[in-house]
This record gives sequence, structure tokens and C-alpha cells, in this order.
Amino acid sequence: MGGILNAVYLRSCHQTLLCTPLLLPIQSSPLKKPQFFLSYASSSKPFLPSPSHVTSSSSSSSSPSPSPSPSMSAPTAEESVPKPFSVLFVCLGNICRSPAAEAVFRDLVNKKGLDSSFKIDSAGTIGYHEGNPADGRMRKAAKSRGVNITSISRPLQPSDFAEFDLILAMDMQNREDILSAYERWSFKEALPAGAGKKVKLMCSYCKRHEESEVPDPYYGGPEGFDKVLDLLEDACESLLDSILAENSHIAAS
Repeated sequence: MGGILNAVYLRSCHQTLLCTPLLLPIQSSPLKKPQFFLSYASSSKPFLPSPSHVTSSSSSSSSPSPSPSPSMSAPTAEESVPKPFSVLFVCLGNICRSPAAEAVFRDLVNKKGLDSSFKIDSAGTIGYHEGNPADGRMRKAAKSRGVNITSISRPLQPSDFAEFDLILAMDMQNREDILSAYERWSFKEALPAGAGKKVKLMCSYCKRHEESEVPDPYYGGPEGFDKVLDLLEDACESLLDSILAENSHIAAS
């Protein structure tokens, strides 16, 4: 049978359908037998692309970048700035010797441009004068040497043992009272272990004087306040040198 085989593919919007052949008559001449051609009816089976035509979605999408490790993160501004070195001066009432020591030491630190590297304060072992300015006689004697005493009296408190790197007592009785307070408060709240080692005598830093204590000038005359300042100036100079020698980051700041 002569005829023409034609393959016809019908396409829908979303799939290609393979057609089923049907024999359809073709108009023929009277001298020839009817001819037929192959037509294709739609099949119910959709065209399935070969695996080579399928592109994996995972290969086309880029892999997410790994999150940076916390240990690799850059230090914050707070972490990169060293903590100020803290010094607390302590006497009995915090109106004569310790406020004078605070002012003398602060003056030395400021003259070296290191004020931002230090935290300086003073306190008393008793709170009798709490809220009061320093004794007028002490302020007058200090002012004559170019030192201004501006602190306000406050008592020693438990947090001082955690906040300060060094606690300087003006005399031996002050030192004993500070250590006794530390032992007593340690039973009531958590304080840093070994904080008692921070407590030292002020005159232990003196280089030009042999006194072991800074005497209380409260009941004496003007010469007593000058003597206190002589001892404090000597001790504070050596104290600052000692701190800078042991903390090189302060001198470099």
C-alpha cells in the first residue's frame, strides 16, 4: 500500500503528548485504490524528559556562606580599652588624710595626662562625717600647694573590695579596721577571695621619709596638715611610679 506516513505531535500548554496512530482515508482517483495516512490521536501519557534534560535546583543555587565563628569576631570597643587602674585611699573619717591623698595623687596623674587611665577615690572606716566636705584646714593647706580637695566624705563599703585594685590605709589602725570589715562582710555576701592583699599602708611607698604612718592632724595645729601633705606627696610620687612600672599599658595609653 502506497502512502505517506506522517507523525503529528499535538502539544498542550504544559506537556507534549505522544499520539496514537489512526488510519484515515485520502481522496483517491477512480483508477487507484484509496490511500491511507497515519494520524495520531492524543495519548493520555505525558512526555517525560530524559534525566539529561533535568537541571538540579541544588546545582544552580549557590551554597550559603558559613557563619563566622564567634572566636573570629573582631573585639568590641569596650574589650579593646583597658580597664582603668583603681586606687582607694582610706583613713578614719575621710575628711583629712584620705581626701588629701586622693587630691594629691589625682593631681600627679592629671599632670602626666593619665586621668582616663585611673579611677581614684577615698573613704573612711566610719561614716560619722558622711556627706561632708573635707576639713577646711586640710583644704587650705593643700590649696597653698596648688592642690584642690573636692571629695565628699563616705564610708568604706563592701563593693570597694571588688571595684578597686589597691586600697591604701593611712595608719595601722585603719588597715586593721579595713581587714576586719572585709572578714565581717565576707560572711554576709560574696567578696573577691584574697581581696585583703589589696590593702597596704600609705607610707610603705615613701622614699624620702621614714615614717610608717600618716598621722591624723585633726586635733593638732597647721603644722600637722603640712606634715601630712609632705608624706602624701612623697608616697604618691612613688606610688604612681610603681603602678606605671607594673602596668605598661597605662604608660603607653
